[in-house]
Amino acid sequence: MLERFTWFRQSAMRFAGDGLTVYIDPWGTVSQDPPADVIFITHAHTDHFQPQEIERLSRSTTKLVAPHDVARELSGDVTAVAPGDAIEVSGIKVEAVPAYNVHPDRLDKHPKANRWVGYILELEGKTYYHAGDTDHAPELDDVRTDVAFLPIGGTYTMDPGEAAGLARSISPQIAVPMHYGFVVGSPKDAETFRREAEPVTVEVMRPVNPFERD
Repeated sequence: MLERFTWFRQSAMRFAGDGLTVYIDPWGTVSQDPPADVIFITHAHTDHFQPQEIERLSRSTTKLVAPHDVARELSGDVTAVAPGDAIEVSGIKVEAVPAYNVHPDRLDKHPKANRWVGYILELEGKTYYHAGDTDHAPELDDVRTDVAFLPIGGTYTMDPGEAAGLARSISPQIAVPMHYGFVVGSPKDAETFRREAEPVTVEVMRPVNPFERD
């Protein structure tokens, strides 16, 4: 279920389907990467919202989906979303999911009041949850998905153990760690996540860009 996905860095992902190219929080792409049919942005932080990369990956028909504060900064075919919204874009069924911090030491990093999001996308008959930057917020226990991309780096998001708890709660077929080994966290965190997420199956992707942290 991950064959069509590329991980660039942090939470930047690309899905390359049959006639459909989707980016989520693109960062670390290059000029040779194919243009986007749809770009999803989870929130306004610079490791997720890179206007220059969005512009380079866009063409006249590219559709953009983002929270309201980010959508105001974009031009073109832009759809603003908030947690709980359900839309369809380029044939993709999309649900916007809350993404915010609940840990006392992180409340100012991604406040609930910002109404930032993760996304559940239906792609080629499977569902994929990209959590954005979040803690294990109570609403997320209701997520149902085949694949869950979860941040594990700590500091700004869940750490490996907290992310493993969310993985066990929602019980996807596959859980995939992201948002580690670059700005925060270590590549070794993936194995901690794998161990603590049992019995959930964890698949660890290798980023296109080399890890920057030990």
